Amino acid sequence: MVNENMESEQQNNNIFGVFIGLLIGGLAGAAAMLLMAPQSGKDTRKQIQERGIELRDRTTKMMDDTMEQVRSKTNSITIDARKKINEIKQQGQELAVEQLDRVSDAADAGKKAIQGS
Repeated sequence: MVNENMESEQQNNNIFGVFIGLLIGGLAGAAAMLLMAPQSGKDTRKQIQERGIELRDRTTKMMDDTMEQVRSKTNSITIDARKKINEIKQQGQELAVEQLDRVSDAADAGKKAIQGS
């Protein structure tokens, strides 16, 4: 009988231990859940809004930088093109003057030939 009482007490202790273990485990799980739970919807919306503003600002800055580079390159190309145009214009004028001199020399030579005959 003493053995039966001991076994019954041992079973009660085992059940009580399991119950205490489940209770402690449940409390630990609840605490972990509260500590590791994602932030509230309000905080998430605020964070998304802040990230959106940050992304917009970075995009705006990149666009401004790109536009500045395009303007600078365009100005450089325009200046180079104007220089080339002026050089070609100058060369054209020089060629025209040379051709006019040749035509004038040929006309003078023709006049002399006519007058000399």
